[in-house]
Amino acid sequence: MPNANEDNPSALNQVQRRAVSELLRVSPVADDLARRFQDAGFTLALVGGSVRDALLGRLGNDLDFTTDARPEDVLRIVRPWADSVWEVGIAFGTVGSQKDGYQIEITTYRSEAYDRTSRKPEVSYGRTIEEDLVRRDFTVNAMAVALPQNDFIDPHGGRDDLAARVLRTPGTPEDSFSDDPLRMLRAARFAAQLDFEVAPDVIAAMTAMADRIEIVSAERIRDELNKLLLSTYPRKGLALLVDTGLAERILPELPALRLESDEHHRHKDVYEHSLTVLEQAIDLEEDGPDLILRLAALLHDIGKPRTRRFEKDGRVSFHHHEVVGAKLTKKRMTALKYSNDLIRDVSRLVELHLRFHGYGTGEWTDSAVRRYVRDAGPLLGRLHKLTRSDCTTRNKRKANALSQAYDGLEDRIAQLQEQEELDSIRPDLDGNQIMEILGVGPGPVIGAAYTFLLELRLENGPMERDAAITALKEWWATQE
Repeated sequence: MPNANEDNPSALNQVQRRAVSELLRVSPVADDLARRFQDAGFTLALVGGSVRDALLGRLGNDLDFTTDARPEDVLRIVRPWADSVWEVGIAFGTVGSQKDGYQIEITTYRSEAYDRTSRKPEVSYGRTIEEDLVRRDFTVNAMAVALPQNDFIDPHGGRDDLAARVLRTPGTPEDSFSDDPLRMLRAARFAAQLDFEVAPDVIAAMTAMADRIEIVSAERIRDELNKLLLSTYPRKGLALLVDTGLAERILPELPALRLESDEHHRHKDVYEHSLTVLEQAIDLEEDGPDLILRLAALLHDIGKPRTRRFEKDGRVSFHHHEVVGAKLTKKRMTALKYSNDLIRDVSRLVELHLRFHGYGTGEWTDSAVRRYVRDAGPLLGRLHKLTRSDCTTRNKRKANALSQAYDGLEDRIAQLQEQEELDSIRPDLDGNQIMEILGVGPGPVIGAAYTFLLELRLENGPMERDAAITALKEWWATQE
């Protein structure tokens, strides 16, 4: 590798040491593959995110390579060597494979650009690695290590930008974003993942070209948004999307939360509140990033702009914003092509996020607690986290009171669950038993009887069989 930059030699020397360590770890597989390409008359280089992550000391088992070999040649070389091979990305010049626990992607040198009327990039193959690197999104992703000789290739100063923690484009940002507008979202995503700053000229181009994102498919936008949300610093990326106007095109409900207030009608900044709730929800995660929880935290108040009312006493109300917000969440997530299961779960959490505030200091009956658990279903753990995260007041006494109240609710839920198996609440009689007792066959009446018994179960807790039969017969007598 070249000598360290004189302006920051210690930072770059540390970067070099980390990179050497990481490359030595993967070299048995990478060098073996490179020699096979070399023997076949082709070149191979570790490239892009793999080089960036090696320099950052965080290279995983996903390795990206670039080559002058065409896809059909790559397949011919890789098939006898790899444990498995797949061709999902071959239309874009990419061959995937697995070897000794490493996930490997090999892409032919290429250049690609968007037709202004098309949602898909047009791919053409390049002839040199320099030609390939200049078409990449950011300088920190436009570095390569030629194998097996380990020559470091950095024509655009990516290593210096990595040390400075800044995102720049290899060419002009206007050309880069014109070629692939999704790169504007990738700028926000990398800022959130790596905690990097985005160069001023890149931000200016994102702002000026924000409407260009509309040509990108909803699926690609959704995938980038997910990566941003699941990153370490999502607030940073989301704020960049809002400030540049990109959020207005892909998630307009987010910038809409920046509600204006005046001296007569004051309320908390809903936009800042939502970002804080997201961060607080992340702090409560126990098993790694949770997309459902993070989406719900970000979107939980998106019904407020539609429901804001100025009351005569100077207060501002947002009645039923959770119901409106659930509908808006479903609509936006549907437009972004999320799965039905994910839409259902996030919308449900948005709908339920205010339910706890009727709990007060423990006035709920046991039946109300049972309904809370039943309505949350498998989302109860996430609802606990979302509800706790939704407290952003600076009033410590109020915050402590809310926390203690929710502690009390969770204790009651735990006690009832131990007694009654709340997670799988069912009536005390099943459908077959209902039909046998009433002497009727399948039909709507059995569903009505089942609902009656379920409500009875929620209200009173478990019943003895004889008591349930008596209650069912009394209900049946009123139906005839």
